[in-house]
Amino acid sequence: MNKPALSKNYVYGPVPSRRLGFSLGIDLTPCKSCSFDCIYCQLGKTTHKTIRRFEFVDLKGLKYQLNRKLLSSSRIDYITISGSGEPTLHKNLNKIIKLLKKSSQGKIPLALITNSSLLSRRQVREEIKEVDLIVPSLDAATQRTFELIDRPYKNIRIENIIEGLIKLRRSFRGKIWLEIMLIRDINTTKREIARLASAVAKIKPDKIHINLPVRPARYGDLIPSLAQQRFAREQLGEICEIVDSFSRQKQQKMFTDIEKDIGAYLKRRPASIEDLEYAFGLNRNEIIKYLDILIRKGVVKQQNSKGQEYFIYGL
Repeated sequence: MNKPALSKNYVYGPVPSRRLGFSLGIDLTPCKSCSFDCIYCQLGKTTHKTIRRFEFVDLKGLKYQLNRKLLSSSRIDYITISGSGEPTLHKNLNKIIKLLKKSSQGKIPLALITNSSLLSRRQVREEIKEVDLIVPSLDAATQRTFELIDRPYKNIRIENIIEGLIKLRRSFRGKIWLEIMLIRDINTTKREIARLASAVAKIKPDKIHINLPVRPARYGDLIPSLAQQRFAREQLGEICEIVDSFSRQKQQKMFTDIEKDIGAYLKRRPASIEDLEYAFGLNRNEIIKYLDILIRKGVVKQQNSKGQEYFIYGL
């Protein structure tokens, strides 16, 4: 296999996922190119907020990287289009999906994780129709709360997003697992949960996953109280699960080996996030997830050197 010239790692993992088992990630967009600037995002501030779609990926490079991973990985439960920006900003996603399915010979299910911002566009819904699972987000059902949490690109309206999700459900043959990030005292009131429940009843997802902002964010502790979590789950019905709670033990077991490997690496030498991305073949949000665990345990510390953040072994 001839190696093409590459400027980006499009493929990372497989990484343990709370919902998808071992997931091989496909990162299509430049880091923090997104239509939102969510207050809970562990990747930091969106540097390129946009709704304009481009073709970012070199298909030959993606195919080369993907085939290498498929040959070398012993277990892949899902191939997941997600990464460090909003994947539906990539134009002609159907080309990407066709390549992924062909390379895996249709044996590995394909998932798409999206913030739902472009699902109101018929073209986008048409391009993604061949994936097996879509995990779209809906953090609010009122414009004010939507803007407080997700800080969208100008002129994005929450009613259009909800209508896009309803149309997606009508036309999409695969599974839809709707994700709601619950933020303390913002989308946890009775009024906000009631509006979300009304929207969800129209969307008719197969599952609802309440997610909690347990990773580092720019605005401190955003985790809702247990009472707020229980109330939201009760109001959203039987298909609703709290992701952080129901899979914590399984997740911790899967994370252990990679967590130890990163700790061992830092014990030998300090490293930036970019260094760790390169060394482990993971993308930025996965590296941050493991670093957060190690920092909270007191195993790793952050250190600034000439404007660059480094992580060092702290024991």
